[in-house]
Amino acid sequence: MAGKKQKETKEKPLEKMTATELRELAKGIDGITGVHGMNKPELISIVKRARGIVEAKGKSADGSVRTIKQKLRTLRAQRAAMDDTDPRRLQILRRRISRLKKKTRRAG
Repeated sequence: MAGKKQKETKEKPLEKMTATELRELAKGIDGITGVHGMNKPELISIVKRARGIVEAKGKSADGSVRTIKQKLRTLRAQRAAMDDTDPRRLQILRRRISRLKKKTRRAG
């Protein structure tokens, strides 16, 4: 029966794909590296960017957990490098570290 229509296979929406499927998809796109180190939201955004899909910016606090933890590391390094002569500055750093730790718990 040569007259039969072939069904077009539609691709799943990116949000419904698993991280493994997104990695396979991203590996096929030129210019994307470090796919295996990315998590699902990062993979979705990089594939959308590569396809030219504009992401709707929703309500995001300070970004992903990774960026918050990077900020934490820098603040902790500053705290470790400080001498104890400025207790006010030390208190400010402690408060900032505490706030960032709370954000990671909420974002995670």
